[in-house]
Formats: sequence, C-alpha cells, structure tokens
Amino acid sequence: MEMNYCMRCGARLTLRELEDEGMVPYCERCGDYRFPVFSTAVSMLVLNPEKTRILLITQYGKPHHILPAGYVDKGENAEHAVRRELKEELGMEALELRYLGSHYYEPSETLMLNYRVTVEEDEPTPNREVDSWRWFPIEEARRVVRPGGLAERLLRDWP
Repeated sequence: MEMNYCMRCGARLTLRELEDEGMVPYCERCGDYRFPVFSTAVSMLVLNPEKTRILLITQYGKPHHILPAGYVDKGENAEHAVRRELKEELGMEALELRYLGSHYYEPSETLMLNYRVTVEEDEPTPNREVDSWRWFPIEEARRVVRPGGLAERLLRDWP
C-alpha cells in the first residue's frame, strides 16, 4: 500500500530520492521523509509441556481453527504482548517463549511475530474473543487449520 498523505499534517506526499533508499514519500510541509507504517502482532503456537499437542482456537463466528494472536500495544515489546494476549484471551500463563520468526500478513498489513509458547496443561478460561478451543496432536493441527492462512504456513514450517 502506497502512502499518499503525511500522517502528521495531512499534506500530499511527493516522491523524493533519498540516498541509499531510492524514491521515498516526502512531506514538503514537514520537511521530512515518511516511511511505511503498519501494525505489528504476535501469533502463538501454544504447546503443552511435552510439546506434543497444540492449542487452536476459533474466533468471531468463523469455523476455522487458528492460532491465538493479538496486536502489540504501543510501547510494548513482543514478548510482553505474547504473555498479555495469552492471559487476556485464554487465561493462561506462559512457562517458556521461543521466537520462531516473522511473516508479513498482507491482507491486514500486519507484521506477525511468531512464537512457540509452552504452558502448563490447564484448561483455558477464554474471554469473549474466543468462540472455542481444543488441544490437537501436532499432525492433526496441521490438517485442521484454515487452509492458506498464517497458521498453516507456520505449522508446516515448524519442526
């Protein structure tokens, strides 16, 4: 998505050459270059302590199984966002976090930071955002996630 207007003052942007960057949107009024702005979120492969089962959820009335995920709040680091989202959405505490990599999710223009999270195998206590949840053996989880989604790609690439 191309930026056409300055996010600070609303003036129309023009393209201007910036050394080692190429053509970059520039605001004549502010006198500054404007780089792309997009959301950042975390997604989680939530595993039992033995790392043999994955917790998948459904949300917002959709039938697809997905990974728990949520947006990173302004001023928050990704690891805190993982712990906060896990607690808010599922009422669970993370015992261990491991960063797995990132993916850019174009439909929502979001940089997804993906984590493996180990939890004690307690029953989740989901909030209103979660319609349902279920623990799946890893191979079954790979089969039931939404086709073509980030969860499918992450589960496919994860050992």
